[in-house]
Amino acid sequence: MAIVLEARGLNKSFGAVSAASNINVAVEQDAVVGLIGSNGAGKTTFINMVTGYLKPSSGTITFGGRDITSLSPREVTRLGICRSFQIPQLFNTLSVYDNLLVGVGIVVSGGKEWSRASHHAGTPAHAVDGMLERFKLTDYRDKLAGVLPEGIRKLLDIAMAMVVQPRILLLDEPTSGVSADEKFGLMDMVMEAVRTQKVTVLFVEHDMDIIKRYTQRVLAFYEGRIIADGLPAVVLGDTEVRKYVTGDTLHGAAGAAHVAY
Repeated sequence: MAIVLEARGLNKSFGAVSAASNINVAVEQDAVVGLIGSNGAGKTTFINMVTGYLKPSSGTITFGGRDITSLSPREVTRLGICRSFQIPQLFNTLSVYDNLLVGVGIVVSGGKEWSRASHHAGTPAHAVDGMLERFKLTDYRDKLAGVLPEGIRKLLDIAMAMVVQPRILLLDEPTSGVSADEKFGLMDMVMEAVRTQKVTVLFVEHDMDIIKRYTQRVLAFYEGRIIADGLPAVVLGDTEVRKYVTGDTLHGAAGAAHVAY
């Protein structure tokens, strides 16, 4: 499988604090990768560097073999790397439908040809309607984003990223603020959408049930370093991960599913 995203020797410091230390990661096309670690471990810093919101102190990031280390968030997005946020970034005074049209506008304004192959109905308007249906947002079509329940805001934020036709989607705590009854339904919709559009996914998550159910690979962060990288069962059973991330060294692996940081 081809490597679509690669970080080499990635470092980021804020004064005396090292938020990323010698990060070396290669991600294959169509992979689903979970990022775990306590708050401040470096997960979001890594996502912010990949998406251009932070510039590394040193090291390189390549996308499809192209160096994107110094690109702005807008330039990164136009290349096909999109993200959602822990706190949804929406246009609160616009309707759900119009928020999705903004995503379409990113494609068009970036000079990217609208892909009929990626959207079976053909037109941008039909693509928005399809995204509303795919994420079960049709009933909210004309509602203002600012009055939506938190779970629906999360879905809309992710749908806005998906309508841009990304090659890579980065999600920062997609189930944060979502009720236990809704979290699997949300992730089922997201995973079905990324499979349909053949999108590579990296997501930060503190819920180990979500990690075990949806990922193919896990990166465990601690103090800016990746301390484990591999299959979910292997990483979650790693001694350092159990000590520094899941906190279940004394209580067994079952505790991993219930510890949030």
